[in-house]
Amino acid sequence: VQLQASGGGLVQAGGSLRLSCAVSGGILSTHTMGWFRQAPGKEREFVAQIIPSGASTSYADSVKGRFTISRDNAKNTVYLQMSSPKPEDTAVYYCAAKFLLRPDYSYWGQGTQVTVSS
Repeated sequence: VQLQASGGGLVQAGGSLRLSCAVSGGILSTHTMGWFRQAPGKEREFVAQIIPSGASTSYADSVKGRFTISRDNAKNTVYLQMSSPKPEDTAVYYCAAKFLLRPDYSYWGQGTQVTVSS
């Protein structure tokens, strides 16, 4: 199983950016997918998750209404659309996977840097 995050970069506050996570290993149809982030000097924190069917999503309060998680199981890809990002969204973003609704994420990608300028 491999998770490959991409799409990070420098974006202005109020702009938009879309992160992608390519998933190999045939797990996407049975795994909940999540995005996490870690800013310098801070612990990694939950951003968003989406269940295998895509019917339900959840978000951290800090990104609710601005970020959207989605998945395309046919393309083995999960997305995080970042709208109206803020400087405090600057972090390394990681995608992760866990089997169905188990509590802990088992698989992690390598991370992609997002920098939001004011």
